[in-house]
Amino acid sequence: MTFQNIPPLLGEALAARGYTALTPVQASVIEPEALGRDMVVSAQTGSGKTVAFGLAMAEQLMEEGQLPQPRAPLALIIAPTRELALQVSRELEWLFAGAHARIATCVGGMDASKERRMLSHGTHIVVGTPGRLRDHLERGALDLSALRVAVLDEADEMLDMGFREDLEEILDATPNERRTLLFSATMPKPIVALAKRYQRDALRISTVGEDRGHGDIVYQAVAVAPADIEAVVVNLLRLHEAETAMLFCATRDAVRRLHASLVERGFAAVALSGEHSQNERNHALQALRDQRARVCVATDVAARGIDLPTLSLVVHVELPRDAETLQHRSGRTGRAGRKGTAILIVPYPRRKRVEGVLRGAKINAEWIEAPTLEDIQKQDRERLLVALTAPIEIDDEDRALGARLLEQSTPEDIAARLVRAHRATMPRPEEMLDQSQGGSNDRQERDRGPRAGFEDTVWYRMDIGRRQNADPRWLLPLLCRRGHITKNEVGAIRIADNETLFEIPRAIAQKFNVAVQRSEAEDSSGIGIQAIDGPPSPGGRERGGPPRNRLSARPVTRHKATPHRGSGGGGGRPPRG
Repeated sequence: MTFQNIPPLLGEALAARGYTALTPVQASVIEPEALGRDMVVSAQTGSGKTVAFGLAMAEQLMEEGQLPQPRAPLALIIAPTRELALQVSRELEWLFAGAHARIATCVGGMDASKERRMLSHGTHIVVGTPGRLRDHLERGALDLSALRVAVLDEADEMLDMGFREDLEEILDATPNERRTLLFSATMPKPIVALAKRYQRDALRISTVGEDRGHGDIVYQAVAVAPADIEAVVVNLLRLHEAETAMLFCATRDAVRRLHASLVERGFAAVALSGEHSQNERNHALQALRDQRARVCVATDVAARGIDLPTLSLVVHVELPRDAETLQHRSGRTGRAGRKGTAILIVPYPRRKRVEGVLRGAKINAEWIEAPTLEDIQKQDRERLLVALTAPIEIDDEDRALGARLLEQSTPEDIAARLVRAHRATMPRPEEMLDQSQGGSNDRQERDRGPRAGFEDTVWYRMDIGRRQNADPRWLLPLLCRRGHITKNEVGAIRIADNETLFEIPRAIAQKFNVAVQRSEAEDSSGIGIQAIDGPPSPGGRERGGPPRNRLSARPVTRHKATPHRGSGGGGGRPPRG
């Protein structure tokens, strides 16, 4: 296979790697109009960006198809995280292997003195993180006077992480005539300002929406009761049984809790967050690569730059903050032509917000039901049949042992025991509190009427109503989890447009209040709960009826500002009877 506009040595490396064609971003950066120019490139995660800038800078690095003797670096690639920098180094090593490129990697957490020695012996390409590169520069170990190309990979992420000063100091130390390639998934104002300051007549290239990395990801979303999120995670993992799966959480505390819960259930899982040392991260990634672990629970930043060839499932356990984060997370799978699945777990109150994010990202996600016990058992049966009937090599000792077993048991008993042994290695699926999708328009399903034994009660208010898909079928589990009570201890539930009222027996109200306060910090639903003085008037605000009298509200938990609240507002006002 031959490639146009590419040095022969790099073309041979691509062919040996199995390339039959370039991805859109790779083809765009070597077009005649792009040769020698500064560039600002936007492309999906997993679209082959590293190979793209490797091909783009080959013109400046190679003289008559060969690299010169290694001295001061000719190319500098800056990446936001250690993992991404190490991944870039690995990619460039095979791409420039035929040219005998010497590549130095400079990242935090590694031996700085060893890096300085390698720089002193001469290099062609330096790859590093902003902080470590700046440190080597200030110590005089990094000489950028001969630099021909500077590449900023995931520049938007580096600015978000606070590396502006580091980047500016590094770029200010490079020659003015250098070529600057800026790769950024988004183009916020700080990126535009950076490009304006350090680039000349930059060519703008965007292949977002064209790359195979996006098209090879199947997006799904599942709406669940907030109390069922962890159970849904377990069932999704069991349903797919992916070779490698990545679960995204928003905070390191959430990563710690979910990781511990999965390990307790029997999953081979590792965790990646800001609290882990580089040595711990290396061990976790190696466990995933050699299949000792199959599940990775991570935060957004910790997962940057991770490239796992077997990763086929991404689960957004906690929702991404915006469309760009959604695409970055999901882009960990479906890379370089491989198929992948990305699933968003959506609490019922936040479905409308998620639908807006998906529209903004131009992603068509399929809304699916949460996996049930029956769904998982059906999949298990099919997988067991495949595993137990797969051809394997059998030696004489195996046959002799099999013959002894047949003397003692029937073939049916032996097969059943074998099936049971296989099943024993699988974590048990979870039975969820709620298996419905909620949000019904049926008044009888929405409102739970008065019940016997609730003559002396305390009424409470939740700042969520019909407009936010409030439904007793998932509100009940949430109240049980937040208040440490059972569903039999919840009385009538009255759902209005923007609020829900419910009653608790006065005898357990104090216990309920304390539990709600304690559970507020760990609750991800963002739903505020308040006690109100006196019972609501019958029919006062149900179905949006006119207000009749005002009841004062006593906060049990501080109201959280939540993005899922409907445009009608009303959540912050005391309920009317």
